[in-house]
Amino acid sequence: MEQRHKQALPVDGLLPELLERLSEQMNAVLIASPGAGKTTRVPVCLLHAPWLEGQKIIMLEPRRLAARAAARYMAASLGEQPGGTVGYRVRMDTKAGPHTRIEVITEGVLTRMLQADPSLEGIGIVIFDEFHERHLHSDLGLALCLQTQAVLRDDLRLLVMSATLDAEPVAGLLGGASVLVSEGRAYPVQTHYAPKRVEGRMEDAVARTAADAMDKHEGDALVFLPGAAEIRRVQGLLGSLGLSPNVRVMPLYGSMPPDAQDRAVAACAEGERKIVLATTIAESSVTVRGVRIVVDSGLSRVPRFSARTGMTRLETVAVSVASADQRRGRAGREAPGICFRLWTETEHRALQPQSEPELLGADLAPLALELAVWGIADPAEELAWLNKPPAAAYSQAQELLHELGALDAKGKPTAHGRAMAELGMHPRLAHMVLTADKLGLGVIACELAALLSDRDPLRGSRSIDMRLRLEALHGHAIGGAVMDEAAAKRIAAEAREWMRAAGIQPASPGNAGDNGQIGNNGTASKAESAGIPISSSTHIDSIGLLIALAYPDRIAKRRGDGRFLLRNGRGAAVQELQPLSASPFLAAAELEDSGSDSRILLAAPLTPMEIERHFGDQLEVETEVQWERAAEAVRARSRVRLGSLILKEGILADPDPELVEEALLSGIAEQGLGLLPWTKPARQLQARIELMRSHNPSWPDVSDETLTASLKKWLSPYIGGMRSRNDLSKLKMAEIIESQLSWQERQQLGEEVPTHLTVPSGSRIPVDYSDPAAPFLAVRLQELFGLRHTPHIAGGKLPVTIHLLSPAHRPVQVTKDLASFWQHAYFEVKKDLKGRYPKHYWPDNPLEAAPTNRAKPRA
Repeated sequence: MEQRHKQALPVDGLLPELLERLSEQMNAVLIASPGAGKTTRVPVCLLHAPWLEGQKIIMLEPRRLAARAAARYMAASLGEQPGGTVGYRVRMDTKAGPHTRIEVITEGVLTRMLQADPSLEGIGIVIFDEFHERHLHSDLGLALCLQTQAVLRDDLRLLVMSATLDAEPVAGLLGGASVLVSEGRAYPVQTHYAPKRVEGRMEDAVARTAADAMDKHEGDALVFLPGAAEIRRVQGLLGSLGLSPNVRVMPLYGSMPPDAQDRAVAACAEGERKIVLATTIAESSVTVRGVRIVVDSGLSRVPRFSARTGMTRLETVAVSVASADQRRGRAGREAPGICFRLWTETEHRALQPQSEPELLGADLAPLALELAVWGIADPAEELAWLNKPPAAAYSQAQELLHELGALDAKGKPTAHGRAMAELGMHPRLAHMVLTADKLGLGVIACELAALLSDRDPLRGSRSIDMRLRLEALHGHAIGGAVMDEAAAKRIAAEAREWMRAAGIQPASPGNAGDNGQIGNNGTASKAESAGIPISSSTHIDSIGLLIALAYPDRIAKRRGDGRFLLRNGRGAAVQELQPLSASPFLAAAELEDSGSDSRILLAAPLTPMEIERHFGDQLEVETEVQWERAAEAVRARSRVRLGSLILKEGILADPDPELVEEALLSGIAEQGLGLLPWTKPARQLQARIELMRSHNPSWPDVSDETLTASLKKWLSPYIGGMRSRNDLSKLKMAEIIESQLSWQERQQLGEEVPTHLTVPSGSRIPVDYSDPAAPFLAVRLQELFGLRHTPHIAGGKLPVTIHLLSPAHRPVQVTKDLASFWQHAYFEVKKDLKGRYPKHYWPDNPLEAAPTNRAKPRA
């Protein structure tokens, strides 16, 4: 071991230049190929730099496995164990002491250190290793360190290291930092592409390729797969392919226990070989001993946040060229190797050069909370970034933090928000744990937080009920589903860690009662022996409330057939019929964003009482007063609403009169003026006024269009207390329309556009104004004897159309020129009428004859 550590590595020749550059400048960029030794050589080299002056070196690693491995390797090179000169600090595992000078940490730990001490007192340099992976916390850490360097610590040095990185933008961000390049030590690797696009299940092709490669080539195999589910499937397939008895199949992914990860990367015992099935955890930083074969599925799983839905989903994507090259390089770390890529050369040419930075597609709620606590109002303007946070996603993150009570109205962190940030959990889970602790539900909230942060440990269960996972965690057998014991231990350890961070004490086993743990018939001791925190059996039904605290936007109300409406207005559905399908309310912990209705994957029931009690300050009491077309009446309802969800609804007996009037007018506008009780005189009056307006635009406009558009102005004074069409029937429309006129206009209207005309017989005949442009008079012909010319109205401007009627009131002629009628048409009409009405008076000279409204004139 010692001898191996003292072997020359490619980066060794570059170390003197690196020391010189860092003595002259505050920042530098080091590009070193895989196997160059940058991770383990550089920190040890910098230990005795004069500018360090006994201060510590902090090195960031993107993964816990890499952090532990790097610390152990460096400690061994110094003849020590981790915790001496070299230590590490990752979540739930720390080995560092008072004499530790090199501390390897994961990226989130740096954020906590900066929040606790923005000046990073006692730290001389921060090294960002494997920066090409561009995790959100590494981008955030670099942005905060640059501000610390600019404002508080002009002596703080920053070093960015990577194997595959476009160095110039990073060097520019670091103020024109020097760029040093080391080629690294890599053995040749043969690369084989698939002859054609892989068809069928990807896992089948991966298993066949790995088994065949182990038969034909020496060394161990490292197989890259997108996630733990694919790893389990390939592991099962390999077990049926008749591998040699000396070949072990070992998974390697982030949520595995540390000791299992260490076994996977360690060298095999003499005479043994291994196939390591890994996610991107093995892509860089870590050397998996003995690997000569790489089988690459070409896929990785990345989180994608949707600003449209407010949800993060894991998306399987094709790797970038840089990632594919990193994976291939794993086969040439210790000897010549071979790489099998399960995609064609044509497909390879279409891959993106670099992976997209996590910052551009992630949920930014954790980032927004950290920046608020740091004191940043506008991250795009106040901090230096390689890529600025997307404005839409950042704004949505701030809205969530407001909803969780982490930010005040001015965007400043509240005391609750600062406490959330100190926990180091996602803001949703931190809010849930802190709030639950005040309700006496702290222990079970930590268990739930650990479950939600891990993959589903309940294998074989189709149930979406989150309560079953808590029960299974405490030893209950759930409908044939099996609890993954390794996952249970990991979840229990994480729950205890968060209980410690939040200052939550588990209940004592001796004081069961309400604080006793879940389970009976010996289950308690089993759970206790597994290290599972003790939570209350009476608290299991509070899971829905706890989920709602973490995901208030995912409170859902049933709307039938397993379909639900979320508080944010989106739809969601339970795909298979199960008990929770009928729950009136759910809180969804996990959703799969797919189409118009998201698929509910994990949830628990929630009661209206819990919603009212714990979300009362977010409830809106809404009064709805609106016109109902079917009833032709105004209906008033009172609603209690949580976002898009209506919790209560009832008839409002005494609504605001102004709202009633507004709704009534709205109904009239919607259905038309036909709702009003128009009489013929009212319509005639409207037409007479319109006729006057056609000759004089200063007259009021009382057309239907204008009346509809100005209902409030002319109708409001007359509808007080009215709610329905039946009430409206009491209106006197002629009086209402006439009220639009002044006294002078009323007089002028009566004179110039009269309602009746007196004809020669003495009869007062009504004028029909249904067509204001052509008013007409329907009168029996005999009553007009002696009238030489057509009557005119509107100050003599408009002739009245004469509808001449028979004695039986049947129309016989229509004319606007009465004189012409007497001269030409009368005699033909006379012949016809005389034949039909022989007893009536039909003079030869109508202009000299006496008019009559009888059969014959009076003697």
